[in-house]
Amino acid sequence: MTRSDLDRLARAALLVPFPGSTAPRWLLRLLEDGLGGVTLFALNGNVPDRERLAALTAELVKAGDPVITIDEEGGDVTRLAHTTGSPYPGNAALGSVDDPELTRRVHHSLGAELAGVGVNMDFAPSVDVNTADDNPIIGTRSFGSDPLLVARHAAAATTGLQQAGVAACAKHFPGHGATREDSHLGVPIVDADLDLLDRRELVPFRAAIDAGAQAVMTAHLNLPAITQGVPATLSHAAITGLLREHLGYQGVVVTDALDMRGASEKIGIPEAAVRALSAGADLMCLGSREYEDSVRAILEAIIAAVRSGRLPLERLAEGADRTERLKTWLSAGTPGTVDPSVGMEAARRAARLSGELPVMGSPLVVELHAPGNIAVGPVPWGLGPWLPAEDLIRVDGGPVNTRDLLQRARLRPLIVVVRDAHRDPGQRAIVSALLAGRSDTVVVEMGLPVWRPDSAAFIATYGAAYANGRAAAELLGLAAR
Repeated sequence: MTRSDLDRLARAALLVPFPGSTAPRWLLRLLEDGLGGVTLFALNGNVPDRERLAALTAELVKAGDPVITIDEEGGDVTRLAHTTGSPYPGNAALGSVDDPELTRRVHHSLGAELAGVGVNMDFAPSVDVNTADDNPIIGTRSFGSDPLLVARHAAAATTGLQQAGVAACAKHFPGHGATREDSHLGVPIVDADLDLLDRRELVPFRAAIDAGAQAVMTAHLNLPAITQGVPATLSHAAITGLLREHLGYQGVVVTDALDMRGASEKIGIPEAAVRALSAGADLMCLGSREYEDSVRAILEAIIAAVRSGRLPLERLAEGADRTERLKTWLSAGTPGTVDPSVGMEAARRAARLSGELPVMGSPLVVELHAPGNIAVGPVPWGLGPWLPAEDLIRVDGGPVNTRDLLQRARLRPLIVVVRDAHRDPGQRAIVSALLAGRSDTVVVEMGLPVWRPDSAAFIATYGAAYANGRAAAELLGLAAR
């Protein structure tokens, strides 16, 4: 094999990020020379608006034949709607409704929106079984804690996306739902043997695979019983043994971002790419800031590993073949139709009211600070879009004078909005203090409703997307249905 052929195989293994809303020349050259694809990031400026995103993806396709990926789960994790919040509720809301046909319709519409702006692979659905209430990274991104429920919605979401011509990428294999650590920041441990994995984490992955998922994304997790201390993304036992041989999956395996500490903190991204390829992965998602110089270093590491015998050439060629088959599938896809009403239908069906609402009148709304995790990013949330500015108080996480808040709400209905209060003792303390002074306070939980205070009325939205916020606003009489 010539150096040129080897270079092309190495390039075919990469999903590269880039800055801005136009493609830099170095990226276009890589695409012309067989780059596997790109990953779009809102924080990189790749998604300024729909029109410019469509122009950008057209520019990329003109240069080559890329897989164009994005992390668009709907719900709390959105890139298309990162400035406003998603018009689609996320997985927790869909799981709470438990109507797989609704889940399919939501993901079909979401896929149609992606296809309409030239994105052909979605890093979704998240099919993690969220069994740890204090999980810092999954939470509302999961359909739920019951493996069979998650499985039927994993299949429905996969089907919906792919009926719209967009490849689904089920994640985070072999399952991030039992963790209490974020793999952006370290290597979480899943203490499960094969028997438990088969009964819990792997059930939704089987369903997604049976539904024809074109891709599966690995997670940077340590399963001591399987990977023996090695993150799954870098583990032959996890990818080749568990996913390929045990589950029989023969589609494309994509890594989670290799810039995450769980994959590369101790060894660097070039070495992580080599190890992931050796373990059986096909496409390397590099992360958001690995530009021209980093890409060159990663390619050189892959080529050197092949020449030294550490990375078999056949393994690299096998991955390139799988990616080519994916591209053939993508070229035959038929774009779906956006359903502008399905997001609100789902959000309304998910929203749950317990207790009896007081007469609302002109309420004072207090929103408590709850930053999103790294996967969510700085996406707006809450009831702000349906309130006059003077009726909304946002508490930013500093000291809170609850007596002052109660005084400001005197003679007015009081609503307090929280997000995953079960994970935040500060939120719980403020809510409890407000309820002690005003037993008629209405609590709106826009995360998982694990903690339910003894309030007169409690609304659970199962997510903080724009659609979830509007559903809550409608229940409160702040927005017309």
